[in-house]
Amino acid sequence: MIPTFDPNDPDAVVTLRQYPGGSVFERHTHVRGQFAYASTGAMRMFTDLGNWVVPPQRAIWVPAGVPHAMHMRGEVVMLNTYLDDEAARRAGLQAHCQVFEVSPLLRHLLQAALAIGPSAVGGVRQLSVLALLVDEIGAMAELPLSAPLPAEPRLARACQRFLEAPTQAVSLDEMAAWASMSRRTFTRHFHDSTGMTFVAWRQQVCLLEATAQLGQGASITEVALALGFSSSSAFTSVFRRNLGDSPTRYLGRSKATPLF
Repeated sequence: MIPTFDPNDPDAVVTLRQYPGGSVFERHTHVRGQFAYASTGAMRMFTDLGNWVVPPQRAIWVPAGVPHAMHMRGEVVMLNTYLDDEAARRAGLQAHCQVFEVSPLLRHLLQAALAIGPSAVGGVRQLSVLALLVDEIGAMAELPLSAPLPAEPRLARACQRFLEAPTQAVSLDEMAAWASMSRRTFTRHFHDSTGMTFVAWRQQVCLLEATAQLGQGASITEVALALGFSSSSAFTSVFRRNLGDSPTRYLGRSKATPLF
C-alpha cells in the first residue's frame, strides 16, 4: 500500500507494517522520501541505478519520486519514516538511495513516535520527538551495501541474469557472451557504465546476497558454497575486507532484541 499524506501532516510521519517472507512490492514511487528500517528480516531494493540490501536492524533511504521495487527476505517488520523535502534536507539525506546504520536511540525514537496517541498529534511532545528523530537520522553512518546497474540495455540484461543467481563462478567471458559482446568491448562498456570492473562488481553483488542470506539464518559455510567461494575462510576474508568485520560479528549486531 502506497501511503497518502494530508497537507497538515508533520514533516516526518512514522508507520509500522509487517510482511511475510517472500513479499514483493513491484516498482512504485512515494511523494515523500522513505527511510525504511527493517526491525526484523532483511530487504532487497532495486532501482534503475542499482540494487541494495538492508540487513536486520538497518535502514534504507529512498528519495521522493524514485521508482523502486522491494523484496522481503524472511518475515519483515518495517518501520517507515516518511520525510518531506525540508526534513530530508535537515537530516542531510542525499538525492540517491543509501543504506544506514540505526542506533539504539533512533530505534527508541521510532518506538516513541509510533506510541504517540491521537490526542497528542500536533502537540509539543510529538513535534519534539519527530525533531529529534530527524536529527538522529542525520547522524547515522552510511553502509556500503549497494551495487550499481548499467543503463546500456545489453549490459543491463546480462546483469539482471546474474542477479537472479549470483555466484563467483560466473566468468568475465560468460558475462560478455550474455551481453553479446566481445570480452574487450564488454570490459570497456561495463567500467564506463558502472565505474567498477566486472570482477569487483561480481564480488559486491555476491556480498549483498550473502548479507541477505546470513540475515535469514543461513550458515557461513552454506553461503560461501552457494555463492561460489572456494571456502568459508575465503568468503570471510572478502567479507571482512569489504564490510569491515567478520560475518559473525557483522550479523551479530543485527541480533539485538527488536522493539516490535
